[in-house]
Amino acid sequence: MTPAIYLEKGREKSLKRRHPWIFSRGIKKIEGEPSLGETIDVFTHDGTWLAKAAYSPHSQIRARIWSFDKQDIDLTFFVKRIEQALLLRQEIIERDGLTGFRLVAAESDGLPGITIDKYQNYLVCQLLSAGAEYQKETLTNALLTVFPSHNVYERSDVSVRKKEGLTERTGVLYGEAPPPSLVIEENDVKISVDIVSGHKTGFYLDQRDSRNQAIKYCKDKEVLNCFSYTGGFGLYALKGGAKRVINADVSQPALEIAKYNAELNQFDLSKKRAVFLNADVFKLLREYRDQRTKFDVVIMDPPKFAENKAQLNGACRGYKDINMLAMQIIKPGGVLLTYSCSGLMEQALFQKIIADAALDAGRQVKFVERFEQSADHPTDTAYPEGFYLKGFACKVL
Repeated sequence: MTPAIYLEKGREKSLKRRHPWIFSRGIKKIEGEPSLGETIDVFTHDGTWLAKAAYSPHSQIRARIWSFDKQDIDLTFFVKRIEQALLLRQEIIERDGLTGFRLVAAESDGLPGITIDKYQNYLVCQLLSAGAEYQKETLTNALLTVFPSHNVYERSDVSVRKKEGLTERTGVLYGEAPPPSLVIEENDVKISVDIVSGHKTGFYLDQRDSRNQAIKYCKDKEVLNCFSYTGGFGLYALKGGAKRVINADVSQPALEIAKYNAELNQFDLSKKRAVFLNADVFKLLREYRDQRTKFDVVIMDPPKFAENKAQLNGACRGYKDINMLAMQIIKPGGVLLTYSCSGLMEQALFQKIIADAALDAGRQVKFVERFEQSADHPTDTAYPEGFYLKGFACKVL
């Protein structure tokens, strides 16, 4: 008999709206002894069947919905979900000439806790929920059914797994270990990716559309690319005809890859058109301000400042500080391209932070364009939490 949970009266409302989470406080009773990640049936308080879910006894999110239909959660189920995810992205893949893209965006693709990125013939998985871990072998087989002759690699080295009672893991799930450098293409730009050691699954695929939109602001401009990592925004700025791009990051290995990426795309580096500066961005911005160094365009794409609600106030201060400093070093009429990848940072709050930063900087600032995560990172209507990346193009007067 399949283990089951029964919800408290009234707690089924979110499920009837197809939201995929069940919190611990919403559970009335448990039938059977489900193991970590095991598939269970979900019922209303009076016994009406609602869904199939993965059970997670250690997490506040006690169950994550696999399906609202009565079906087995097996190889056929995962193959179908992966095929649906690929079909959803096919037009984007062809339009932007992608050899690297997000294949599965967790709950937004009906596979809670599962993120899969495709880099050429490598499928890189982050399994962040108990259910995802429990189904790892079946998921791997499903990926190989849809993508024969591909390699499957795991990058589940994320601390959030602890909330699910899981340890961090990385390694080969099928095939060969990734090479130190794997070159992908997007919008005719070549980018070297380090699957094993790079950020996230190797690269920030979610900023692809924003990188492409940045091009129009960079022609003949002096550009400062902050938190540059491996130079993604800098490459697009150079492609857009920037006069000079300074890529600033605290990681020297990332800057070495950024330089390699510029060479891959055959950008002329002999006249210092691209500079790779190892620096703490917060300190660097203050130095530029004190030296009265000015730029036409500043790109501000920091790492996530808030991992949980307790860190949100500190994150707000951090975002305000760096954006205020950026505004102070932009020439009149210049542009600030600024982003937040913190899911807890709502777009309206981020806009307010930019407005407060403008007041403190003593600059008049206009929002002229809004950005969000690239199109292969969709947000399901039933799962608004899937929207996390937001950004603005700001004219600084």
